[in-house]
Amino acid sequence: MTEQFNKVGRPGKILTTTPVYHGPIFDLVKQEIETPDGLKVERDLIDHGNAVTILAITADDQVVLGSEYRVGRNSETVSLPAGLINGDEDPLVAAKRELQEETGYIAHAPQLMTRISSSEGFTNETVNLILTRIDPSERGKRHFDHDEYVNTALVPLKDVIQMMRRGQIRSAQGICALTWYLTFIRPEERA
Repeated sequence: MTEQFNKVGRPGKILTTTPVYHGPIFDLVKQEIETPDGLKVERDLIDHGNAVTILAITADDQVVLGSEYRVGRNSETVSLPAGLINGDEDPLVAAKRELQEETGYIAHAPQLMTRISSSEGFTNETVNLILTRIDPSERGKRHFDHDEYVNTALVPLKDVIQMMRRGQIRSAQGICALTWYLTFIRPEERA
């Protein structure tokens, strides 16, 4: 690591935390912090549970995609299956659960590709990017939350890449999962 980054990972000292809002998915707090460099700053933090985003792919390179209404866009959007981790649930267990709940597909040999931060400037959410294999002939029952409905389809990987290119897939987590797979895992599978 270069000299400029040898101190990465130093924590700040949280001096005060004041609750502002408590909701079903996240809390908003105001914090006074002493940074590792000694600055005193005030920041708003969205305290959000961790999540999984799942790249589920068949042996013949079909990817599970879903479309669902998303409030942040006020429209139905296309993305990879994803969901929140329950408490201290293992991310691989959460990925298997979420994939079946949303799509009915059964995850085989899920593996963690990497973990990403949603937006380090204002939230502590970590998203675990999971790769799993599926057999399209194996489907269980879907179990939606009371306030969700997901349309699901298997889409050839080459078409998914084109959808990303055209801006039809905009979820940062989905784009990261696909890019990680294509950059770091896919080349090794073909070697």
